[in-house]
Amino acid sequence: MTRARCLWSRRKFLRLMGGAAGMLAAGGAGLTEGGHAVPEAAAAPGAGVKVAVASGAAPSENVARAVAALGGIKAFVSRGDVVVLKPNIGWDRTPEQAANTNPEVVVALAEMCLSAGAKEVRVFDRTCNDPRRCYVNSGIQAAVEAFAKKRGASGVVRVYHVEDRKFRRTAIPGAFALKEWDLYRDALEADKIVNVPVAKHHTLATATLGLKNMMGIMGGNRGQIHYNLSDCLVDIHRRLPTSLTVIDATRVLLRNGPSGGNLADVRALGKVFASPDVVAADVVAAERVFGWKPSDVAHIRKALDAKLGVSSPAQIRVVEA
Repeated sequence: MTRARCLWSRRKFLRLMGGAAGMLAAGGAGLTEGGHAVPEAAAAPGAGVKVAVASGAAPSENVARAVAALGGIKAFVSRGDVVVLKPNIGWDRTPEQAANTNPEVVVALAEMCLSAGAKEVRVFDRTCNDPRRCYVNSGIQAAVEAFAKKRGASGVVRVYHVEDRKFRRTAIPGAFALKEWDLYRDALEADKIVNVPVAKHHTLATATLGLKNMMGIMGGNRGQIHYNLSDCLVDIHRRLPTSLTVIDATRVLLRNGPSGGNLADVRALGKVFASPDVVAADVVAAERVFGWKPSDVAHIRKALDAKLGVSSPAQIRVVEA
């Protein structure tokens, strides 16, 4: 059994966050792209959505730099907010097998939310395999509980299993396909949702990224929606929009997803993608991780056509953090 350990110190975290924000402020109108100053005028016409990309060996530092490049966590989380961190904990797999979100990415975001003054941080997912084994073997339960204990925030930062009694039949106005569905109460009542998927191959859906990850707040027979997945994912995100999407591409399952299991199918990539726009995040991650265009992934193409977020890749500005 593998339990990932987060080797992240609060002091180092806050120092990095402050430094990254300071570098951005000092740059004035020019943000860095590929290590070079890029004037604002160099952005594509009409570009207005940033996707930050951070690369390196430490997942926590990648998260810190990516979010700092978007203006810092306080641009997304306010004092007193109840925040849902929605990672992928769906599979009875270890962090090395890359079927779930890396525990260090989850803990780094929990730390950020506390630093922004969040009232409560909730971490959960409706799993596909046995919930207890998924929570333990993913390393996420141990990492979040250890962090909360160390910070004296055990009642504030919580990782817990979903309960059937907390799913609520919810109407989805203007839906393409899902006129109503059972959605998780804790997500419906949260002030902010931070979407924290792992980037991986999916046999039926082509890719699991930000759009697909929010299936974890759905009750009922989720297998049904794969027959009309693209419309259904757009419907879910219209009903429960996310404030921030942080895609974990620390280790990437390139084949035989979503559950994988064979380390030969995994590549260590060491990247994190972050954006306030889930569609933009998916467009950039799909291209940078897998080499896929939006047209290659049906639900990304549908989200663009539906104007769920950006409606064209030309509206996206990639910032190398």
